[in-house]
Amino acid sequence: MRKQEFLDALRTKLSGLPKQDVGERLNFYGEMIDDRVEEGLSEEEAVLDIGSVEEIAAQIIADIPLTKIVKERVKPKRRLRAWEILFLALGSPIWLSLAVAAFAVIFSLYASLWAVIVSLWAVFASLAVCPIGSVPTCVIFAVGGNGASGVAVLAAGIVCLGLSIFMLYGCKAATKGALILTKKMAISIKNRLIKRGEA
Repeated sequence: MRKQEFLDALRTKLSGLPKQDVGERLNFYGEMIDDRVEEGLSEEEAVLDIGSVEEIAAQIIADIPLTKIVKERVKPKRRLRAWEILFLALGSPIWLSLAVAAFAVIFSLYASLWAVIVSLWAVFASLAVCPIGSVPTCVIFAVGGNGASGVAVLAAGIVCLGLSIFMLYGCKAATKGALILTKKMAISIKNRLIKRGEA
């Protein structure tokens, strides 16, 4: 693939993004190819060295903030006609309430996911603190003449310590999964907005 073919393919993949960002990215990758050609590579080798158009486009889309894409999509491409404004105004009690309800449901599901993760970390913290409290409690029971109860409390503290170690791995995995889900949701929203902009 030659430089111009690469840039045209990249422009097509990024067509739903703000035009200024597309121009900046195309200039950046054009200069990158030119630099590699100056170092002695052929155009085909320079393009191959940069990577595939799909990977680069996916990275660019992931790097551009969602708010910037939404602002670009919200800008009207043309002035609304009087009948369109009338329908928007008359239909606003329906479409606005449905949009608010949909946003509230999605937000509450997302908040619930993070509430579960915060709860998991709270359980981990309580299990990790148990052994610290079990040592002085064991000593108090032993001094008070109730050694068996002291040993039982110490054993419970050791069990809690072991459970907290297992819980740490679970909490880390759950947090990582939620972060990956968040990133995928943001990229999915961006891709939908970009594809809608292309249509």
